[in-house]
Amino acid sequence: MAAAVAALPITGPVHAQTQMEMTTQAGTELQRAEDRLAKVYADLSRKIHPDSKAMLDGVQQTWLRFREEECAFETRGSVGGSVHRMVVFGCKTTLTNERIKQLEYQLNCQEGDFSCSRN
Repeated sequence: MAAAVAALPITGPVHAQTQMEMTTQAGTELQRAEDRLAKVYADLSRKIHPDSKAMLDGVQQTWLRFREEECAFETRGSVGGSVHRMVVFGCKTTLTNERIKQLEYQLNCQEGDFSCSRN
């Protein structure tokens, strides 16, 4: 078995990472996604009618609670382990990127599309 592994070609640089480095990287990716979310949210907030903004604010608060609870549920198998924070960060990044797409859809609503907010 060792000979088979030794015969495998190395196709790129090999980087050993500690759990702390991987967790830090995952946290950085989450922060980038959250920064992007904040920008898209602010752009949409400025674009829509004040009545719609109040509704958007409520929906966003509900979504943030959903993200927390969903990621707690999805990562329950890693609780207590050294990978837990990294796994939570990954979950939150995935959901945040999905939310960005949802808000961008609303932000870029096309004339005649009744599935998104116009005001």
